[in-house]
Amino acid sequence: MFHPRRTLRALLPPLAAGLALTALPAQSAQAASTLTNTGFEADASGAATPSGWSEYGSTAASFTESGGRSGSYRLTHYSSSAYKVETYQYLSGLTNGNYTLRAWVRSGGGQKSAYLALKNCGSAEQRTDLPVSSSGWIRIVVPIRVTNNKCTISINSDAGAGNWINVDDMTFTSGTTPGLAVKGSDVSSLAKSEARGGVYRTSSGSTGDALAILKSAGHNYARLKVWVNPADGYNNKARVLAMAKRVKAQGMKLLVDFHYSDTWADPGAQSKPSAWAGHSYSQLKTDVYNHTYDVLGALKAQGTTADMVQVGNEINGGMLWNEGSTNNWSQLAGLLNSGYDAVKAVNSSTTVALHLAKGGDLAGTRWWFDSAVNNGVKFDVIGLSYYGYWHGSLYDFQTTLDDVATRYGKPVYVAETAYPFRLGSEDAHEDIINTTGELVSGYPASTAGQTAWLRDIMNIVEAVPNGRGLGVFYWESTWTAVSGNGWDPNDPSSGNGWENQALFGYDDRALPAMSLFNRR
Repeated sequence: MFHPRRTLRALLPPLAAGLALTALPAQSAQAASTLTNTGFEADASGAATPSGWSEYGSTAASFTESGGRSGSYRLTHYSSSAYKVETYQYLSGLTNGNYTLRAWVRSGGGQKSAYLALKNCGSAEQRTDLPVSSSGWIRIVVPIRVTNNKCTISINSDAGAGNWINVDDMTFTSGTTPGLAVKGSDVSSLAKSEARGGVYRTSSGSTGDALAILKSAGHNYARLKVWVNPADGYNNKARVLAMAKRVKAQGMKLLVDFHYSDTWADPGAQSKPSAWAGHSYSQLKTDVYNHTYDVLGALKAQGTTADMVQVGNEINGGMLWNEGSTNNWSQLAGLLNSGYDAVKAVNSSTTVALHLAKGGDLAGTRWWFDSAVNNGVKFDVIGLSYYGYWHGSLYDFQTTLDDVATRYGKPVYVAETAYPFRLGSEDAHEDIINTTGELVSGYPASTAGQTAWLRDIMNIVEAVPNGRGLGVFYWESTWTAVSGNGWDPNDPSSGNGWENQALFGYDDRALPAMSLFNRR
């Protein structure tokens, strides 16, 4: 699924190869109130200091060159030796208020740091790190509140030999992005983990309630799946009701994820609940309505009304096979609308999402939602699973998010993402991602790699145009390796293939990536 990295020689022209590390004093361009030379087109290739910009540090490592995103040129940071450089532009005479910096970037990764910053603006400095993307351009945003009528726009690299970034097509305009409204985790495994002896600790080692730890780290949402009649008795109506009380007691919002099955529903399996086996299509529509209404109605009755609902889980091929397969869109539409109607009958303000596992598949996502719209399917938001080791590059991911948000005029969110903080299983069950060859290039299986992955996913969602990037759910942040809490609800001895992607480590402590949920 991965796009092979092009060689550095193909990405950077020969000009870059011999640049030396040079520390020079800052060069100050005349201050203006408008960002200038935003596409780095004012100079020929090789300009050491782009017009309107200033540089500090290893200035020979910053230069313009051919290969712009939309024009002829771009800004590049690169050197064959280790370097640290800042390319910046100082603005004054600004009207105080909210502003947003937008830029298109690429990076080969490996730097100590590579980021865009807004500083000296009167409020706290704001940074957005560059995601690792060796080929496709990715848009990122940096919001700021200016309170002193000035601001410095800064492009920074602290890099090793051969590390590089590209930046192009920048804008700095009044107004701000809304930030991420949804910052949450799927915690469906938590109740069973606790019942089997699972322990959760803060980063300092104090034992605590996992939900409280997540909330203190910035979580404002929890996602809970619902199975109809699971073999182990977990993730059913009663368990979801109990967990919902705990979620709401933490002041968090609740997403209820209906699988319409007794076990896992995903792109490879959408089996009917045993109680619905043999039911006709008409009966299944009634089943979906009654089950959805029953669970949500009970949640509302106990004072824990669902804030968002997924009608189906990763329904690439439909749900309740074969009647609800995408091979029969009119029937699938009827089932989905039955779920939608039940949600709204319980609480008209609950948001209804449709969820696919196609985060980097533009053509497939378009086909699915075009079919849904053409068949009259009702929905409020779009949820996409995106795992970089399965679903394409970050460029593919952003392209898909931006397209569906614009094409269907709906908010989009990441319903599931995760990344390993290490390789090597804690239990006897081999982890799903367990070798270096399965990782995303530029993101090691380490706490730093997991943190960078989640950070970059959040940055890309925040940059969705028109404020339609709703937020991110991390998948199964609390699913640590606990005996008896494995994959198969029918088999108590089954192991966990996911514990190296949780947000709690093998010592049960909260991992650094968790702190990202406290972001703006």
